[in-house]
Amino acid sequence: MSKISEIRLLFDAKVKEGIPNPPGSFDTRDLERVKSDKYLYRVLEHCQNNVQLAADMLYDIMLWRKEIGANEITHETVNIDYLKEGVFFPHGRDIDSCLLFIMKAKLYIKSQKNVEEVKKVVIYWLERIEREEEGKKITLFFDMDTCGLNNMDIEVIMFMVTLLKNYYPNMINYVIVYQLPWMLQAGFKIVKNILPTAAVERLRMVNKDKLKDLVAPEQALTSWGGKDSYVFQFIPENRVVADKTAKHVSFAEDCQSKEMLLLSPSKVLIFSNDNGRISSQLTITNMEEGSIAFKIRTTAPERYVVRPSAGTLNSKASQTVNISVNSGFPLSIVEKDRFLVVSVKVPNSNLNAKDLADLWKSGSSKTDEYRLKCAALEIGNALKNEKAPDTNSVEYKLNSIQESHKKLVKNLDTVKLYQMFTLFFTIVGLVIGYCIYRNVKNEYCHQ
Repeated sequence: MSKISEIRLLFDAKVKEGIPNPPGSFDTRDLERVKSDKYLYRVLEHCQNNVQLAADMLYDIMLWRKEIGANEITHETVNIDYLKEGVFFPHGRDIDSCLLFIMKAKLYIKSQKNVEEVKKVVIYWLERIEREEEGKKITLFFDMDTCGLNNMDIEVIMFMVTLLKNYYPNMINYVIVYQLPWMLQAGFKIVKNILPTAAVERLRMVNKDKLKDLVAPEQALTSWGGKDSYVFQFIPENRVVADKTAKHVSFAEDCQSKEMLLLSPSKVLIFSNDNGRISSQLTITNMEEGSIAFKIRTTAPERYVVRPSAGTLNSKASQTVNISVNSGFPLSIVEKDRFLVVSVKVPNSNLNAKDLADLWKSGSSKTDEYRLKCAALEIGNALKNEKAPDTNSVEYKLNSIQESHKKLVKNLDTVKLYQMFTLFFTIVGLVIGYCIYRNVKNEYCHQ
């Protein structure tokens, strides 16, 4: 049984145990998420591939969404003035084509806000972004430039982080904190402590000079030193309200969601060493009715040759991509690396290189992303574990303590051995010295 099917069965069993009232039965619009493989993969990856944790998180998401009425939150049910003032808004994309969800903190004055109304605005934007981006990752962008103590509300920032940690699975790409004044650094240390390990690894504290490493100048606002002169103006969502009439939902059946690409392999690239050449293959198939463009990125471009690294595909066409490791690198090095395949719909497959470059650079079209881990296949067909140990996990730390204890015990045994030898030779020296003393004394008495 697949892990996705296991999650559905565990979730179904938990629902049958009974749902608290209030809130009562889950919203059928939310239960549709349980039928989406794509959504369940997000939950599973968020829970680090733990099926039981994924099922529990899925249940908690359904419970929370029903309690707050997430599907009923619109621009008409939240404080419209808070929406229009532009403290929170989505705009631009990072280097991975992920949407930026911006908090312009200098517009937020803590003493003038109703915190509960502000929280509803945050949920409104996250719900809207999840619909419009179809569940793709986003980057949280905290614009702290020229902020003071009165502009920073730890409660609101922690609320945003908690939402993404508990109820919007696998949605964070980066957390960018821009131009953080020194007086506010202590506050963000508190925020950092509640972030999951994966999110801490994606946290970036940047200034104006370093921002270009995460957001291209064309995507950065002019106030950040970029070229985008965008000024926020609230535009209501053009939303089609789904039918919420109660209907039968089967969780255990497999329900495939529409994907732009079909990758083979879909999750892990397996590298092997063939006569000194370390390589792998990836097959990309266009599942759309129209043409698409794709590009492939890696966390270590200096180590790999990817051919082709970009291109276009007609409907239902496939492309085999050859990925080889540059000479001088061992096979085991691949286990540290990751690959990202990004795809976007295009009008036709005859676009030239300049048009494709402009398309990717603009970031104006919606993209699909597919992340791949790497594993090494050694001689003897032994597949190494593609997941590096989590140095922040309790298990890892306990193992480290045990290893340190073993080394300490070994060192103590060595010290004890040295002490015994030292004591032995000291006693022998004393005995010899005493014997010599007696002999000398006897000789002196005889004289």
